[in-house]
Amino acid sequence: MQILPSGAPPAAGLVLAPFRGLRYAQDRVSGLAEVTSPPYDVIAHDAEDHLLASDPHNIVRLILPRHVADNPRTAGNGAAGPGSAVPATGAAYADAAWLLRDWQDSGILVADPLPALYLYEQSLPAGPVLQRGLIGALRLAPLGAGPVLPHEDVIPGPVAGRRQLMEATGANLEPIFLLYDGSGPGAVTARVIDRTIARKALVAIHTDDGIWHRLWAVTDPAEQAEIAADLGTHQALIADGHHRYAAYLQLQARKRKAGAGPGPWDAGLALLVDSTEFPPRIGAIHRLVPGLRPAAAARLAEQAFTVRALPGATQEAALAALREAGERHTAFLVAGGQEFYLLTDPDPEAARAAMPDRSDRWRALSAAVMQELLLGRLWHVKDDDEHVEVHHDAGEALRAAASSPDVTAVICPPIAADVVRDVAAHGEKVPRKSTSFAPKPRSGLVLRSFALG
Repeated sequence: MQILPSGAPPAAGLVLAPFRGLRYAQDRVSGLAEVTSPPYDVIAHDAEDHLLASDPHNIVRLILPRHVADNPRTAGNGAAGPGSAVPATGAAYADAAWLLRDWQDSGILVADPLPALYLYEQSLPAGPVLQRGLIGALRLAPLGAGPVLPHEDVIPGPVAGRRQLMEATGANLEPIFLLYDGSGPGAVTARVIDRTIARKALVAIHTDDGIWHRLWAVTDPAEQAEIAADLGTHQALIADGHHRYAAYLQLQARKRKAGAGPGPWDAGLALLVDSTEFPPRIGAIHRLVPGLRPAAAARLAEQAFTVRALPGATQEAALAALREAGERHTAFLVAGGQEFYLLTDPDPEAARAAMPDRSDRWRALSAAVMQELLLGRLWHVKDDDEHVEVHHDAGEALRAAASSPDVTAVICPPIAADVVRDVAAHGEKVPRKSTSFAPKPRSGLVLRSFALG
């Protein structure tokens, strides 16, 4: 995936600095697979409960903090009872900060002795390497004006929440995920990576999703300098972590406004992957609309789509019909209970009326058609966290829609990688929660504490 338009150099290159990582002491926990987790924004509630039960020190207690009455710091504070919890609030962020300090004081989390760039690899057992990249402290730059290129919009609530968590804990608890084109002359970083994987890994774990995770530390200053010189000529695309990057910038701005000088808030934890070596796999993100019955949703959609009912179809057959239709044109699957409807051929005039100030390129995005035409104009539903649920797994979304007659699922096709790149390169962003890049980095393998520089 080429990030920049052909022949356009970045205004200033990437800076991925070494840092002293904070990592779990393997002899103090039940296992690294049991204390790590997927990124915070893809953890379903039942999966969160499983992670919480897997080990008392699972990273989910930090990245998705709950205000819990039996926390020793907050016992007797008037909460509903032992083990009761409420969603993240200021108190929950304070609890996360207390836990982080407690785990460091008790030796659960230990700082590495030397600043390092961390080489991170994901692979299948006895199979191919899925992804390999470097984790470091990414120097921040304004979006669109430097080497970090966004491709997706954000909404204020999640940005503020991630910033509050960072402020409370004084840490970056999980990396964002970026892609760059490392195919330039010399491929210096690739050579350093090849040397590093020949060494003994710091961490090697197998998680229940069938993936092996390995982590190495690049601590040699000469090798770090080689990487710095190479990356300084590149630009990167944010694959996953737009809200966290925006939170990085928000925290930095607040520190500057408060009179703080340069500091650890001028960087954020990031995984950087060479997309020419490991091309991205992009999945769709789906919507669940409460309060709307599937048959009514389909009737409303007929105003601007060709709608075909799929009577008697199984879930597998309905998804196959969507895949086939999506290969030719914009298509969606609207479903609930045992009802399935295939939506195709959005009316161009209706799409233009729903998105009057957008480019033809943006109006052609399936995610834009879903957000602005289907949800917004036809169903009068705002695509935000208050009015819809997002699901990364189509089967999970369909099962959730089957649980109530008053819920409709919208199953979306994925956006192709070259389309994402083209939109970003022209200074536009795809709608929020449109792309799901995979594989996602495992949270909890290495943390970045501001107190360690």
